[in-house]
Parts: sequence; structure tokens; C-alpha cells
Amino acid sequence: MSQNNNLLQRLDELNEVGIALSSESDINRLLEIILVAAKRITHADAGTLYLLDAEQKALRFEIMRTDSLGIAMGGMTGNPISFYPVPLYDKAGKPNHANVGAYAALSGETVNIPDAYTAEGFDFTGTKLFDQKTGYRSTSFLTVPMRDHEGEIIGLLQLINALDRETGSIIPFSNNDVRLTESLSSQAAIALTNRRLITQLEELFESFIGLINIAIDDKSPYTGGHCERVPVLTMLLAEAVNRTHQGPLSTFSMNDRDRYELKIAGLLHDCGKISTPVHVVDKSTKLQTLFDRIHMLDTRFEVLKRDCEIEMLRALLESSNSPETERIRSEFTSRIKQLDDDRDFLRHCNIGGEAMSEQSQLRVRQISAYQWRNTDGEVCNFLTPEEVNNLCIRAGTLNTEERQIINHHIDVTIDMLKSLPWPRHLKNVTEYAGGHHERMDGKGYPGGLKREQMSWQARMMGIADIFEALTAKDRPYKKGKTLTEALTILGKFNLDGHIDPDLFDIFVREQVYLSYAQQFLDPEQIDEVDVSKIPGYKP
Repeated sequence: MSQNNNLLQRLDELNEVGIALSSESDINRLLEIILVAAKRITHADAGTLYLLDAEQKALRFEIMRTDSLGIAMGGMTGNPISFYPVPLYDKAGKPNHANVGAYAALSGETVNIPDAYTAEGFDFTGTKLFDQKTGYRSTSFLTVPMRDHEGEIIGLLQLINALDRETGSIIPFSNNDVRLTESLSSQAAIALTNRRLITQLEELFESFIGLINIAIDDKSPYTGGHCERVPVLTMLLAEAVNRTHQGPLSTFSMNDRDRYELKIAGLLHDCGKISTPVHVVDKSTKLQTLFDRIHMLDTRFEVLKRDCEIEMLRALLESSNSPETERIRSEFTSRIKQLDDDRDFLRHCNIGGEAMSEQSQLRVRQISAYQWRNTDGEVCNFLTPEEVNNLCIRAGTLNTEERQIINHHIDVTIDMLKSLPWPRHLKNVTEYAGGHHERMDGKGYPGGLKREQMSWQARMMGIADIFEALTAKDRPYKKGKTLTEALTILGKFNLDGHIDPDLFDIFVREQVYLSYAQQFLDPEQIDEVDVSKIPGYKP
């Protein structure tokens, strides 16, 4: 091959590398592409890529390759580099010009050395020791600084032992090698800087999200953990779906950008709760407002018991025979027992639960009809209409108005997310995050969307949101459920058209619940699950 043709081929390779550099988003892969491309274009046997550690004022080994010795460390290999960083200054603070890499980083100059053993001005003692141990012969060196768009040195490319393309013998690096490597170094530095800037912006953005969740957590410790756990569970389910190669979800797939988009949506899915009043979020009992009003009912019961006792004593004073006295005392004892039972019953109702029966609600209303004299001396019903309404809450601790306040957080979430100028690769965040309270049958909120109107990702988040809430240990109104209990309830939700049936099958079949439980649940919650007894699950 002629010299001109060889140069044209190498220029083509350089262009191809430039395209690859601009499209690579993983920094480790990016660094590997840079070094491998530099070795290929110069036909070098070995090479090292250093990155500048500005704080330590040193060059840190990132990737090393020596083809003839089979050495491959750093980058995507998983093999760590154990060498100490190269200091740019000695202990006295003087520039380390004896090391060729440090000199190139400090001066910004390319250094081309035909033979390290005869070169003057640089200390190659370490190189010679390496050669003695391995039988290698480090000869030609080409060290090229990597400059970012502001002209700052961010790293180095150091290539060793250029090989003749025909004979394979070691030769010095040519002027064309120098120019091509400098061109590659410039492209690589810009690509690396851009990737770092993007990564820093992503980290900054995620930190802002973290601040929002910290603010929610500071208002209520019961939602902060939720904001952390739902994204994890969502991603576990998404990865399980991504692994599925059968059924309706066999064609579903995610790339790294898709994963990042879903992760961000998970982190932001409840950001609207920052506007939800704390006394509603933290309402641990049905009668709680700023305090638990069950103690007010205790006082009223004591008043009723006192009135009963006064009535009994009056009756005894008026009674003149023993049978009548026994009857009065018996009725008093029975009434006191009834009041104690009623008090215990209301205390139990106040705690809340999965479902309150019609019979229990009827008993609350019967108790509410008791008459007592309040602090103003007025005779009134034992319970106010508002207290009856709260104590008869069918499930949980929130009444209709409070439930609407809680539900409003999703409207706030959507409004907040819609107001942001999302880049193209995050354009679905609002839809994913805003749909986790919709139902497959269209009875959810805020949009009343049906299954076919929702993305798979939004449906995944819906399952994650429910399962996390069922198993959460930090709710103020309930204990965290076991896996069997939570899956049973989730299965009933599936049968009721609440969640997506295909995703539910994968959630159970791939044991997504168990992967999550091992990270977040207490040991006593992780029981043995018999999936054949889970309602709505199709193995």
C-alpha cells in the first residue's frame, strides 16, 4: 500500500472514530474508544490514557493496553490499574519535568521520542524496571496532551512502540502519526468534556429532584421513603419486562436512555406532594387533625359514666327494697360495661384498616345518638356529624375531603412537570409520572384513562406505587404487610381492573416482589409465597 493510500485510510479511520466519539454516552466506553483508536491509527503495540486529577495535581491511569504482552487494564475490562498516579510536582512543589507524561501535561506540548533508552532530559527508570520484569522493550514513545474546548489539559494519550505495518518491527512514530494523534486527541477531549458536562448536568438535575424529595421528607417522613422506593421497584419491574421474550410484552425493550427517562419519572412521580398539607399526609387515625381527638371521646365517656353513677345513686336513695336495689346496681354495671365496650370499639374504629363493615358503621351511628351535656351545659348527641363521618371511613384514615386533597397532588405533579422544558430524551416523563393513579378500567384519576391510553411505563409505575404502599413499614396508620398479604391484595386489584394484568403476571412470575423485598422489607415480612393462591395470577 502506498504512503498516500495509507494516510487516506487512516484519515477515514479518524473520521469514523470522530463519529463514534460523538455518539457514545458511557464515559468508560468513550475512553476505551479513544485509546484503541489511537493505537490502531498509529499502529502502536501499547498505549495508556491518563486523566488529569486537578485536586491531586496528578495524572491518573485510566486505561492501559499492551497487545504483545496481553495486558488490558481499566476501561470496560473490569481489571483495575494498581499503579500510583503520576505527580505533576515534586514534594518541593517544583514541576515534575523528568517524567515525560507530567512534562507534556504541564507544558501542553506533544513529545515524540524515538527510543526511550537513548532519550535525554527524561527519567525512564520506571519504564526500564517494567521491561526487566516482563522482557518487554519500550522503545518509541508518543505523548499527546488532550485539551478541552477552553484549551485546558484534561488528560494524555501515550502510545508506545509504533510497529512497521509490513515487517512488524518497532519504529519511531512518524510526523503523520503525530498529526493524526493530535487531531484524535482534540476530538476525544471535546467528546469527553461534552460527556462530562452532560453527566454533571444530569447529576445536578437529579440533585434538584433529591432536594424536592428531601423537602417532602422533611414535611413527612412517611412520604420521603416512598419517593425513594417507588423508582427502585419501578425499575426492577421494567427490567423484568425487558427480559421477557414471550407473551404480549415480548417486543418491549429499553435502551439506556429509556431507562434514565423512567428513572427520572419515578423520582418525580410524587413531587406534587410538596404542596399537600402535613396534617393530611400524616393523618394516622380517623379523628386526627392537629391532634388525635379520640381522647375527647374518652372524656365524654367518663361524663356519661359519671351521669350513670349519679342516676344510680339517686335511684338507690329513692329505693326502699332489696330487689329494687339489686336491679338498679345490675343495670348500672351493665351500662358501664356497655360504655366501656363502646369506647374500646370507637378506639378500634379510629385506627382505620383495609375495610370497615356496614355493621360497624351502623354501631358508630347508634353510639352517636347517645345524649350528653357539653361544657356549655347543652344536651347534644355524643358524636358530631363530622366525627361520625370520620369514624365511618370505610378504608384507611382519610375522609372524602381529605382524600381529594391527597389526590390533588397528582394534578400538582403534572402541572409542575408540564412547566419544565424537557429535552427530547425525557419527553415522556410527565406521562409516566402523571399516570400512576390511573386504572385499567378508566376509573382512576386524574384523567380517567383506560389501559390502552396509557404507556407500559405508566402502568408499571402504578403497580410499583401500590405494592410499595402495601408493604411500607413507615406509614402512620398501618403495619407493613407480608409478601403474601400484599400480593393477595394486588391480585384482587388486578381482578377489579385496577392494574395491568400482563404486568402483574410478570411481577409475580419473575419474583420482582422478592428482589424488592430483599432490599427494603423486614425479615418478618418476607414469607413463603404460594403463587398458586394469588388471585388473578396466571402462571
